[in-house]
Amino acid sequence: MNRRNMLYGGVAAAAAVAGAGAAWWKFQPHGDIASAAAVDAAKDFWAMRFDGPDGKDVAMSSFRGKLLLVNFWATWCPPCVEELPLLDFFYQENKSKNVQIVGLAVDQPSAVRTWLEKRPLNFPVGMAGLGGTELSKSLGNTSGSLPFTVVFGTSGQLLHRKIGKVLPEELVQWTQLS
Repeated sequence: MNRRNMLYGGVAAAAAVAGAGAAWWKFQPHGDIASAAAVDAAKDFWAMRFDGPDGKDVAMSSFRGKLLLVNFWATWCPPCVEELPLLDFFYQENKSKNVQIVGLAVDQPSAVRTWLEKRPLNFPVGMAGLGGTELSKSLGNTSGSLPFTVVFGTSGQLLHRKIGKVLPEELVQWTQLS
C-alpha cells in the first residue's frame, strides 16, 4: 500500500470516528442543568395520566417497556397538524416492533375532539391542556415551542428531545436508539 492510500485511509477512518461521535452527541440528553432536570421529570412522567378525547384514561405507565415517542401538539399549530399524518403512518408501520406514539394535546379538549373527528389518529391522544406546556418545558423544551417530541427508551430513560417537526429519517434513527 503506498503512502497516499494510507493517508486517505487514515483520513477516512478519522472522518468515520468524528461522524459517529457527532451522531452520539446529537442523540444524547446533554448534561446541562435543563437536561438534568429533564431526566428527573422523565422519571415522574411515567406516573402521569391524561384524559383521552373519548374520556378513557391514557396512563403513561401502560407504555413502559416500549420505545415511546411523545409528541406535544395543538390543533392551532400548523407544523403540528402537518406532522401528525407522518407520525400516524409511522406508528401503524412500527407498532408491532415495540414502538408506541402518544400525542399530548396542548389545547382545549373540545378543539381536539373536533379535530380528531375529521382526522382520526391510530395512536393514543391525551389531553394535556395548558399544563402540557409546563410538562414539555420540564422535559427540556425550554422555549415551550410546538411541536415538541420526546423519545423514551424501553427501560424508561429519556433518549432524545426535538423541537419542531419531525422528519421521516429522524423517526427511523430514533427507533434504533433503544
